[in-house]
Amino acid sequence: MKRFFAVFCLATVLTGQAVAQSGYPYTQVPFTSVKIAPNTFWGDRIKAAREVTIPLAFSKCESEHRYKNFEMAAYTLQHPGHAGLQTKEWDVSKFMGFSFDDTDVYKTIEGASYVLQTYPDAKLKAYIDSVLDVVGAAQEPDGYLYTARTINPEHPHQWSGKKRWEVEEILSHELYNLGHMVDAACAHYQATGSDKFLNIAKRYADCVIREVGPKAGQACVVPGHQIAEMALARLYVLTGEKKYLDEAKFLLDYRGKTGRKDLYSQSDKPVVEQKEAWGHAVRAGYMYASMADVAALTGDEDYIKAIDAIYNNIVSRKYYLTGGVGARHAGEAFGADYELPNLTAYNETCAAISMVYLFERMFLLHGDAKYIDCLERTLYNGVISGMSVDGGKFFYPNPLSSDGHYRFNADNTMTRQPWFGCACCPSNLCRFIPSMPGYIYGVRENNLYVNLFAANTATIAVGGKKVTLQQSTQYPWEGDIAIKVLQNKAKAFNMMVRIPGWAQNQVVPSDLYSFSDDILSGYEVTVNGQPVKGELQNGYLVINRNWKKGDVVRVHLDMPVRTVVANHRVSDDRGRIAVERGPLVYCAEWADNAGINPHHLLLARQPQFDVQTAYSIQNTEGNGNSFNVTAIKANAQEANVDADGRLVSKDVKVTLIPYYAWNHRGAGKMDVWLARSLSGLDD
Repeated sequence: MKRFFAVFCLATVLTGQAVAQSGYPYTQVPFTSVKIAPNTFWGDRIKAAREVTIPLAFSKCESEHRYKNFEMAAYTLQHPGHAGLQTKEWDVSKFMGFSFDDTDVYKTIEGASYVLQTYPDAKLKAYIDSVLDVVGAAQEPDGYLYTARTINPEHPHQWSGKKRWEVEEILSHELYNLGHMVDAACAHYQATGSDKFLNIAKRYADCVIREVGPKAGQACVVPGHQIAEMALARLYVLTGEKKYLDEAKFLLDYRGKTGRKDLYSQSDKPVVEQKEAWGHAVRAGYMYASMADVAALTGDEDYIKAIDAIYNNIVSRKYYLTGGVGARHAGEAFGADYELPNLTAYNETCAAISMVYLFERMFLLHGDAKYIDCLERTLYNGVISGMSVDGGKFFYPNPLSSDGHYRFNADNTMTRQPWFGCACCPSNLCRFIPSMPGYIYGVRENNLYVNLFAANTATIAVGGKKVTLQQSTQYPWEGDIAIKVLQNKAKAFNMMVRIPGWAQNQVVPSDLYSFSDDILSGYEVTVNGQPVKGELQNGYLVINRNWKKGDVVRVHLDMPVRTVVANHRVSDDRGRIAVERGPLVYCAEWADNAGINPHHLLLARQPQFDVQTAYSIQNTEGNGNSFNVTAIKANAQEANVDADGRLVSKDVKVTLIPYYAWNHRGAGKMDVWLARSLSGLDD
């Protein structure tokens, strides 16, 4: 095996507790070490997840038969051959929507476990424990845990096949279920110290290791929907048992070598030969993230080369301005190079989350701020657009243009929904939002990386010594950040402050998008009032000093309103312009622009903007409460056709709001990309 770098003995990237070595040269500071300040941008989102989203998800597990599936499986195990197996009521396909419905339970437990680590709650802990009693009772004696088959082995769910693993590469999702179970069990163990769920997950993982592999008598299959690879790597780091890493690498190494070979499932060729992002975007994102994990843990240089090429392909040719991915509804998939439609964009919320996983791992491999630039763009636009600000409604797709409808939705409307039959996005948000603080900081040796800006207090080990920082900011509304040293046992170390690409006049780290105005944005950094100068290293300003209690680093990032154009090869954005401020992408929505059709707007090439703070949006589609954003007002023209068929225009004042905040007031017209010429207008 080729060696890419020495394996470093670091704390685990994902759990904050390590038995094995994580392998990454850079370490993610676990979210358990970072306390987000309340009544702040991210404090409000975590509160919404804790108080609304997670309780809602648990209630849906009760009302949508998720817990009942485990109870029925347990009954069959306790009463083999019972009379109900011959009735229609026990035909799994009659009541189970999808073969992966079990994962709604696992993902919600994972999110709740993250919440427990930050907000201890005896009642929630006891509730999870009661759910685990239900889950554990459905596990077969050899560790197999998949209710879609166990409920009625002779009449399993129609996607499950007649025997184990038979259709894993197509529809059964047996290994997908394993992946989410393992992730949730690791989180629960970290949160509670209880190995109750961990033992359940390990028994299923051990069953998989016995039955799935390249040896005679094993099922030589790989996951139809990837995530088990990432989870098994995490389980190895937590337990130190190398068999889990070996299984993760098998599941990756044999992709493209088994019975299924197609682009949709990223199985058309071996993973080390893949250079472009293709197929189902969520599957792809999870696989790419797991490739980074396995590369770090094994030092396989071919994996590194492949994941670098795939990342470059995404960010250079298949990446929406909002940080979303997945251009095509058909297959929920990546499109061809520069295929980035707006009205029909799929941009599944889960796919955006998978990109955050990937971008974070690329930073952990290479230590370059450009990966965090992408992570930030996806986080503030592509991810949080998927959840209403009150935490109670969700988007599955996230298009960049809307006429009030979405032709691929069952009811043809484009409104946030309180739940979905395929509930992967709400439950994924349950587990992701509470973990967000873990993306703020990173460490390598004597270097402390400030990657994201959010009001928080964090205790971080730098060179094995404790450092406590307090970050104060109104980011993303303002570009001023204060980082105060509250405690420092490490004495001298390098504070590596990320200067975002957008503050250096770069939209993304490629030529896919570029600023179209003549504004030169900038930044200033001081320590105790004294300016800090120096060349950036991989996007970071390096501040080296013997830090003392009370030292304050102040970062000022200019936040002018900027206009963006796409590469001319993106045909859907030709003749169009987008608006950004700081990390946020803006859009024009019907509710802020009475009587104006956003699809008929013309912005000047150099428009004049007014920034309006504390702009109120009433969440009429949710809890009815109002929330504030920073809005942007601009002079524009609205073009229409008069009664005589002539094209006429009139001057208008248009209001733009952050993209994540749209659709809180019902379905209607919305656009991110606004015309700057007549050729860019919609019909």
